[in-house]
Amino acid sequence: MTRLHRGTVVCVSERAPSTALLTDHYELTMLQAALQAGTARRRAVFELFPRRLPEGRRYGVVGGVGRALDTIARFRFDDEVLGVLDEGRVVDEQTLSWLADHEFTGDVWGYPEGEVYLPYSPLVVVEGTFAEAVLLETVLLSIYNHDSAIASAASRMTWAADGRPCIEMGSRRTHEEAAVAAARAAYVAGFEATSNLAARQRHGIPTTGTSAHSFTLLHDTERDAFTAQVSSLGRGTTLLIDTYDIAEAVRTAVEVAGPELGAVRIDSGDLGLLAHEVRAQLDALGARETKIVVTSDLDEYAIAALAAAPVDGYGVGTQLVTGSGHPTSGFVYKLVAREGDDGELVPVAKKSKDKASVGGRKYALRRRDRDGVAEAEVIGIGTPPVDDGDDRELLVPLVRDGVVVGEEPLAASRERHLSSREELPLQARMLSKGQPVIPTIHLG
Repeated sequence: MTRLHRGTVVCVSERAPSTALLTDHYELTMLQAALQAGTARRRAVFELFPRRLPEGRRYGVVGGVGRALDTIARFRFDDEVLGVLDEGRVVDEQTLSWLADHEFTGDVWGYPEGEVYLPYSPLVVVEGTFAEAVLLETVLLSIYNHDSAIASAASRMTWAADGRPCIEMGSRRTHEEAAVAAARAAYVAGFEATSNLAARQRHGIPTTGTSAHSFTLLHDTERDAFTAQVSSLGRGTTLLIDTYDIAEAVRTAVEVAGPELGAVRIDSGDLGLLAHEVRAQLDALGARETKIVVTSDLDEYAIAALAAAPVDGYGVGTQLVTGSGHPTSGFVYKLVAREGDDGELVPVAKKSKDKASVGGRKYALRRRDRDGVAEAEVIGIGTPPVDDGDDRELLVPLVRDGVVVGEEPLAASRERHLSSREELPLQARMLSKGQPVIPTIHLG
């Protein structure tokens, strides 16, 4: 790790912390029982998938893949972790000994980050021994359920924005670590920047920000506040104009910064009406290039409603980091095949009412017509479905023999999301409640 101290680079060797305790107690008690029964080393296939989309949604977006791969790479039971388990008598000595030597040696396939998904899409396929595959259940569900919920909401918002930039600014509305993950997921789904500096540090996401109402209230007059901000940050800054009277604030802003003023931000009131009034006033004052940014509990519906307003950008907070009404994706992680007495994989499935799973190892492709428009999510059970020439395989290798092979830059995930979303039928853009935009077909 490299730290900067007033221009001096100081190198500090520091091992990344273990992620092994980001799990549920029962994962380890299942392991203990399986070790005693002699079944822990049976080859097994687990799959992470959604039984359905959140109510009314037409598609979902895969988020968190990069974070999951980093977590798998750091999933180890070191002395500190083993000490916690021993002190709490979570598992017995035999299990502690097994965990001390544990390394994930299996394989993981999955939908790459930014990809669109549908009901029963096999988003992650984990193959290894039961012992090593079951241990990943909780942390994979935690990451994928959160990040995919944010990415799915962000995708709807950026589509509604229709090319106008969206900025993620929800850090103060969620857990501090969830805020960083949310900024990352939103960036994958097309947001241009975030207000969160930790997201910049960890993931290289562009950050932006200027001032809040408190900065204006700190000064004796609004003019004093604008003068201080422009003097420090330059004429290209964004001035917040709804602390007092908006029309007066616009006049003062242009007087202070001149027609070169970068942008003004409106954070309250009837945003559509105010945007029209502010645009007309800015133009009359000669600030024709000054942009208008709006904030204030926006979601995809509010953004769509502002399509005809002279708005140049959106700052989105609460609704984004809470998944716009769907804060989790509803993914599950189920055993779908295990080694039989003959050494071959045997399909297994849960038959519970309303919570059934489909047994057998899955393969997936996106069936497309000759124009490249998606027609169906085709899931092969046991064997890959046949590509008719226009289709696209969806599962890619993420981990091979315990080694992470699926890492990629966020830019690749952003590009993938745009292309994956564009191949959906036009109905996918509709914000009204509806069924999945394409059907899921199981073969085999």
